[in-house]
Amino acid sequence: MEKQRILIVDDEEINRLILDGMFDDADTYETIEASNGQEAISHIENNHGIVLILLDILMPVLDGFGVLEYMKEHGLLEEIPVILITSETIGDSEEKAYSYGVADVIHKPFYPNIVKKRSRNIIDLYQNKHNMAVRLKEQEEALLAQQKELNENNEFMIDALSSVVESRSAETGEHTKRIKNLTRIMLKYFVENFPQYGLTDSQVDQIARASVLHDIGKIGIPDAVLSKPGRLTNEEFEIMKSHTTIGCDILKKFYRSTTSEFDRYCYEICRHHHERWDGRGYPDRLSGDEIPISAHIVAVADVFDALVSPRVYKSSFDKETAFNMIINGECGQFSPDVLECMRLAKEDFFNVCGSY
Repeated sequence: MEKQRILIVDDEEINRLILDGMFDDADTYETIEASNGQEAISHIENNHGIVLILLDILMPVLDGFGVLEYMKEHGLLEEIPVILITSETIGDSEEKAYSYGVADVIHKPFYPNIVKKRSRNIIDLYQNKHNMAVRLKEQEEALLAQQKELNENNEFMIDALSSVVESRSAETGEHTKRIKNLTRIMLKYFVENFPQYGLTDSQVDQIARASVLHDIGKIGIPDAVLSKPGRLTNEEFEIMKSHTTIGCDILKKFYRSTTSEFDRYCYEICRHHHERWDGRGYPDRLSGDEIPISAHIVAVADVFDALVSPRVYKSSFDKETAFNMIINGECGQFSPDVLECMRLAKEDFFNVCGSY
């Protein structure tokens, strides 16, 4: 095991001998010496395992404050404690020394036993601090790994659940995955151009992941309605519209916490992705800013994908036509901000279409 090193820096040899003698009976420490600040820096650069520096101030070539400046510039004062040993009167150098973050200041003439005890206490203090930082870092990494695994498991379950919905109607295919991609695109432009909504990176990720559950309620819609190859009757359309509330009932059974932001986004998107800006949507006929922005963004992605994808009851529209239909209000009214965001994201939207 490599010995811990104490660097003694003093231009007077007698002081170095006295300080060195304090540790000659210890198997734990190995002392190295420097007669000026430049030599000290050389030792710091070339020796690992330095656990303490006993540093004089007044020295030729480079003084003690020059060494402290070097350590400050290289971020070493947090790692290696420094005890400044000075012959200057109290107050002349202490304030400046402590401004650098030295561990202690001892005035000459010094008492070896006191220096020795302070040295060991400071070494122990810094090593305990370092060990605690290492343990905290290890715990943080372990927690991040657990969270990553949990997120991956949740992602798998969400994708599996959305695939159950898609299996009910073969024409939807990769619909939910495309919705997630289109939602992420919209959110990227929304964050950049509409900062007043205050969406964070974490919220963007949660909204995008929650978007794949927008149609989870279709699990409860009868096949005769869900897969009907023609236009729905008024009665059948009312049944189809109920997928929004059925989905919310399903989600409530899986709620982890009433304060979970992700659960809230899942609920908002599932219930309100068919609401429209003018209040003519469903199920709650919300209008304007009553509609959660998460649901409104997913609504645009959902409508666009539905238009450019073939269905059993219709052919697909080309992407330019689909885009214009949404912008011109032919598919219901959307938030002006969301529509402006879609205009900005148009090229990226069309690129996603290219992968259909």
